[in-house]
Amino acid sequence: MATTQLCHQILRPNAALSVSSRRLSTTATTALSFPSSGRNFSLAHNSKWAVRLSLVEQSPSKSTVDVERLVDFLYEDLPHLFDDQGIDRTAYDESVKFRDPITKHDSVSGYLFNIALLKNLFRPEFLLHWVKQTGPYEITTRWTMVMKFVLLPWKPELVFTGTSVMGINPETGKFSSHLDLWDSIKNNDYFSLEGLWDVFKQLRIYKTPDLGTPKYQILKRTANYEVRKYAPFIVVEGTADKLSGSAGFNDVTGYIFGKNSAVEKIPMTTPVFTEASDSELSSVSIQVVLPLDKDISSLPDPSKDTISLRKVEGGIAAVLKFSGKPTEAVVLEKEKFLRTSLVKDGLKPRIGCLLARYNDPGRTWSFVMRNEVLIWLEEFTLD
Repeated sequence: MATTQLCHQILRPNAALSVSSRRLSTTATTALSFPSSGRNFSLAHNSKWAVRLSLVEQSPSKSTVDVERLVDFLYEDLPHLFDDQGIDRTAYDESVKFRDPITKHDSVSGYLFNIALLKNLFRPEFLLHWVKQTGPYEITTRWTMVMKFVLLPWKPELVFTGTSVMGINPETGKFSSHLDLWDSIKNNDYFSLEGLWDVFKQLRIYKTPDLGTPKYQILKRTANYEVRKYAPFIVVEGTADKLSGSAGFNDVTGYIFGKNSAVEKIPMTTPVFTEASDSELSSVSIQVVLPLDKDISSLPDPSKDTISLRKVEGGIAAVLKFSGKPTEAVVLEKEKFLRTSLVKDGLKPRIGCLLARYNDPGRTWSFVMRNEVLIWLEEFTLD
């Protein structure tokens, strides 16, 4: 399986100097003044307005900014973006300019207000993947943010991934600009109607049962699919007839209902997987995920010879989510679209695919069903 390091698992670059405290110390207090050369902050001319200005001509003749130290500082500080500790406001100029596709602020107080608003309305989970110096006075970070809109009764999950380009004031050594670029849209200029639609379409209802499920982290979300890193999990597996079929379902669920060597009842989980292992998508198995606290060596043996236990090693998968009844025609269409999108984006999809069905079709309205097509990826790196 392909592997990707993220969050604390990512290897950080060695910094020449380490940060001994979260509070960033700076000695200069001069605000960043922009030259009167006709440049402005209009995103219509350049979407990277904050960092593509000529910082060299703005900088003093001898800047003492230690960018490596700022990189190390962000590794420590940004994980606190939405927790009670919060980020260190002294690391930002009072007139720091923030832009994302649908939000802008021109002061540190507005910047912090935006963070507080997201925290109260969406309960965000923020994952920092990496921090890199990308220019003389520029640092870029890559992140994932998963949010739940708590004001809506169904609490929809919104996912954003992307990069933040942070400009440094060479006189103060503080951050003077912050530009967010989302992976899921093309037009990242403020104000982006495409960005607003990207938010709105994620408010739809998907019914996900409150049951155990394989653990994953979302590495990237594009307009067409998510890229996830799955942790290992165990399945009980039998033979199926087709991706959308139910043949073999009673055999694999019988195992968790007590048809095993220990007559042990095992808690139900979600989703039910069907997996095609060949390019024609004709050799299909059906799988039920077993609870994550189970070890394959301690599980009872199946009572039927037609089913078996297997550890799925996890890895990187591209996932396309959809609602409605997952008929065979629909599933094959979704698989073709996903595979085509992956190849177009330069990724390497493996042969075969999985269909994940999260709901009981007899008890769930089709328009709120959560279905997913997954394709495992080779050699994925998070740039």
